Amino acid sequence: MPKAVDPNAPSGLVVVDKPQGITSHDVVSRMRRLAGTRKVGHAGTLDPMATGVLLVGVNKATRLLTYLVGQDKVYEATIRLGETTSTEDAEGEILQRRYVAAVTRQALDAAVEALTGDIQQVPSAVSAIKVDGKRSYQRVRDGEEVELPARPVTIKRFEILDVRRPEGGRTMDVDVVVECTSGTYIRALARDLGEALSVGGHLTALRRTSVGGFGLDKAATLEELAERFAMLPLPEAARGLFPARELTAEEVNELGFGRRIEANPTAELTAGFAPDGRLIALMNNVKDKAKPELVFETR
Repeated sequence: MPKAVDPNAPSGLVVVDKPQGITSHDVVSRMRRLAGTRKVGHAGTLDPMATGVLLVGVNKATRLLTYLVGQDKVYEATIRLGETTSTEDAEGEILQRRYVAAVTRQALDAAVEALTGDIQQVPSAVSAIKVDGKRSYQRVRDGEEVELPARPVTIKRFEILDVRRPEGGRTMDVDVVVECTSGTYIRALARDLGEALSVGGHLTALRRTSVGGFGLDKAATLEELAERFAMLPLPEAARGLFPARELTAEEVNELGFGRRIEANPTAELTAGFAPDGRLIALMNNVKDKAKPELVFETR
């Protein structure tokens, strides 16, 4: 049987700057060794090709991960126009090449604008979305044809940073920054931009620069963490994610028993803190009371 987690073991959030070439699960495995616990998880998978912010929860902080997954994200990416690949990124086989000589900056700007805002996006067929209990990417690897339904996402910012025409102008590389809601696939955005311009496109580089309020300025590389392992304490992580409410000792006691207390000042999910600074619970307003959604401390 798995060893029970010590309730007094340190808990916190680690903002990792994931390197290229390893999976998000590989990062979790390393964090388990560094933190000395099996109770480790991550929020928001990054493909092996991608780098940047990966949020890792340790011990009690794993309970925050559900709320972290839904945070907005910001990416820096390079889209190559003129080539379509089997995986919609640089790791796939090139399926088709089309010349980009006729693509003007005006046409590129218009296509980017059309993909900004509330859109319906068809996820990449090589995504981890489950289809009848099986990952979509596994079905593709097994030779199956996969068609995923479109889903609503919001592209809050889609800005062109630079445009280059390598290979004698046969292709076009477009550096962009994208701010988007959870569930957006940047490789699908690259695919759709290419198709809107009738030249095809795929992703050649991807770096996530922030998840919610956690950016690269708070991140550490695996090498830095191996040298000096540190976590953002659970209360500090929660204060960075949710509106904070300072609780009385009586309210702490009531929440510990799962009881409702006086309503929060805001309708948002709120983190409640004990007078000594401990994170007690996440609370939502239900009718005229604050109801504990997730209790971290019982007293």
